[in-house]
Amino acid sequence: MSKLPAALAHLPFPVIGSPLFIISTPKLVIAQCIAGVVGSMPALNARPAEQLEDWLIEITETLAAYNKAHPDKPAAPFAINQIVHKSNDRLEHDMAMCVKYKVPIIITSLGAREEINEAAHSYGGVVLHDVINNKHAHKAIEKGADGLIAVAAGAGGHAGEKSPFALIQEIRQWFDGPLALSGSIASGGAVLAAQAMGADFAYIGSAFIATEEARAAQEYKECIVSSNSDDIVYSNLFTGVHGNYLAPSIVNAGMDPHNLPESDPSKMNFGGDKSKAWKDIWGCGQGIGAIDKIQSAGDFVAQLKREYASAKARLA
Repeated sequence: MSKLPAALAHLPFPVIGSPLFIISTPKLVIAQCIAGVVGSMPALNARPAEQLEDWLIEITETLAAYNKAHPDKPAAPFAINQIVHKSNDRLEHDMAMCVKYKVPIIITSLGAREEINEAAHSYGGVVLHDVINNKHAHKAIEKGADGLIAVAAGAGGHAGEKSPFALIQEIRQWFDGPLALSGSIASGGAVLAAQAMGADFAYIGSAFIATEEARAAQEYKECIVSSNSDDIVYSNLFTGVHGNYLAPSIVNAGMDPHNLPESDPSKMNFGGDKSKAWKDIWGCGQGIGAIDKIQSAGDFVAQLKREYASAKARLA
């Protein structure tokens, strides 16, 4: 068994909803937490920066009220994602807001920085850092992260190329702390498989885009429902970092998804004008073949739980 901090030790269901750039807002985060999974959103989704405080107040007060009314079935904790890259000029402000409102879980991406971990630890927060290989995993833990998110091949948005089997087994050879697995997970059976491989949690993003609470265009949601892994393209063109995207959105933007040029990684940018690309080019993982309808986040989590129970029963 992994050594889990209190915030993660008693989750109603072993799933963390991944932060979805532009798409995740308090509406989705709250719905995820009440359904029993960790809800999350990028701090950068709050625009202008001052909106982040309003959103944190909304999330914390709504979940506190829910927990008071349902002491026997409390909501899961929530997480805020911080992009720890030099292009993020809001990091200091956004992290100060997380400290002020004692955000239970901080998810860090695109860089590991000791001062961010220390800020979270100052009030008892837990830091999970996403990694695409074992080298980055070592670095994140050395700099003070509490846990890891193994972003394997097939994950939506920015993703690695490692098989989940390879990535999880290499990390588990030396790390016994909190570990989530990301990459093509969209069913309860896949959640159970992630645990069987050695992960504590499944990290699910793309499937939540096709929920009623997600701030995504209806066309985006419908495209996920009608697509499968054959419709996913892996490219670094749009942000400078390789990621997975829906081919139909690339076609609609006037490009050939099978003949995309390479981008210059040194020009990475995750704010400002670069954010506009994500409105037209839709990030998505390979697991969407399991998504056959648009439904509420609560109904989707309930479906995951049923599938999870069925998968366990088949193995009994």
